[in-house]
Amino acid sequence: MGMISVILGCNKSNAQSMDESKNFHDLSALTIDGDVFDFSILKGKRVLIVNTASACGFTPQLTSLQKLWDQSDHQDFLIMGFPCNDFGSQESGTLEEIESFCSKNYGVTFQLMEKVKIKTSPVYEWLMNKSQNGVRNAKVLWNFHKFLVDENGLWSGSFLPTTSPNSSSIKDFALGA
Repeated sequence: MGMISVILGCNKSNAQSMDESKNFHDLSALTIDGDVFDFSILKGKRVLIVNTASACGFTPQLTSLQKLWDQSDHQDFLIMGFPCNDFGSQESGTLEEIESFCSKNYGVTFQLMEKVKIKTSPVYEWLMNKSQNGVRNAKVLWNFHKFLVDENGLWSGSFLPTTSPNSSSIKDFALGA
């Protein structure tokens, strides 16, 4: 595909003051079961957010994401998978079908969320817009794009779909290394 991995870090020189941006911990989203997930409970946790799809060439990354979840300290780290049908119509299933597929085929136990449309999701608006996250603009180019948010709710990185969840940058972030 010719895509390269990208990580963009947060530091004081490129971050706006939090007064000018929205706070990640003020967001919420629906889980795959339809329950409200209040991001305020993520204070003190590192978060990996990934848009998933069941019929994508990157779908086997669910195995690596689950392995990372299994290796992590669940008190300090959370993976949030947001099913998305925006790219190649590769997630056309119902929420029940998505949950069953992920569980049955990949043993997924990390947090799955309700299916999103990237351009209208408040979570992805925050992840992709410097005016909201206070750090960087980012584009989601395809399924399995990954974002990192640190324990203070600061945008910490963006990785293209070709970056494996096993990459040292993502693994070190997840495991607190």
